[in-house]
Amino acid sequence: MARESLEIALIKYNKKSWCKSALLGFFIGLAVIVPGISGSTVAIIFKLYDQFLYALGNLFKKFKQCFVFLLPIGIGIVIGVLLGFIAVEKLLELLPFAVVCLFAGLMSGAFPAVTDELKGAKRTPKRVALFALGLFIPVALGCFSALAAANGGAAVADQFAQVEFWHILLGVLIGCVVGITQIVPGLSASAFLMAVGWFSGLVSSVSLTYWQANPKIFFVYIALGVGFLIGLLGFSKLLTLVFAKARHSAYSMIVGLSLGSILSMFCNGDIVAVYSEWSRSGAQVLDIVLGVALFAIGAIGAYALVKYQRKKDLETVEEAQK
Repeated sequence: MARESLEIALIKYNKKSWCKSALLGFFIGLAVIVPGISGSTVAIIFKLYDQFLYALGNLFKKFKQCFVFLLPIGIGIVIGVLLGFIAVEKLLELLPFAVVCLFAGLMSGAFPAVTDELKGAKRTPKRVALFALGLFIPVALGCFSALAAANGGAAVADQFAQVEFWHILLGVLIGCVVGITQIVPGLSASAFLMAVGWFSGLVSSVSLTYWQANPKIFFVYIALGVGFLIGLLGFSKLLTLVFAKARHSAYSMIVGLSLGSILSMFCNGDIVAVYSEWSRSGAQVLDIVLGVALFAIGAIGAYALVKYQRKKDLETVEEAQK
């Protein structure tokens, strides 16, 4: 393969595109907290996915160019993580079903933007199998986290009360997988953390009181951060090569991952806890009605943005052909 086929031109920022990239970073950061959200799926919707992968994979080789591109995304990630811990997690405690419905609606409305990448592609047995595999992975992960939560595995809030050396070693590995979830569309970092039983423990550890009582938790944070960077930077280069060689086959799996991610939002450790509460005290009609309404609002709003982006892309093509 020619080397030039792997080269991707990074956009030159203006105020609008800089804010767009920062918004992408915000969703990537939010994806760590909110079950089911995939930051890389948002990157596809924003038409920044290939550039995002390229910049990550070539950060050390073309540092200045890639750093400038990634800077607003990095700022957005920090804001997304902080807001996720402070605000979204509180909303998930108060109105978990309604919040999940809103994000599921946003991802459902944006789903056609992901399938657009397969327009004109031939449907082969290999691509159908990759789609099925992609659909299976997030659904299976969500079901596993639901089973873990049902057995008490994901609800251990004090699991880091005594930080051991194995926590740190495992933290690097878990951080690496979380990093990979941020660049593989359809995979959810929070669903994975629920599946391995770390989600509730990490969320409950983010407080000044907890830090004062257990400062060793910062070693776990550092281990997670190191692993996250390894997974993010290392896997992005591999995905860039895969897309260059077999783009339609890769996107067949990505479409499955994205659809499976939407389904897994209604089958994971956190949402199953809501269903369990409903079975004990009865379903809350207000929660369900609000959830359905927010799902519809999210889907309609996201699809309107997809249609707008399609129109802009068509105008760009028509101008280039003149």
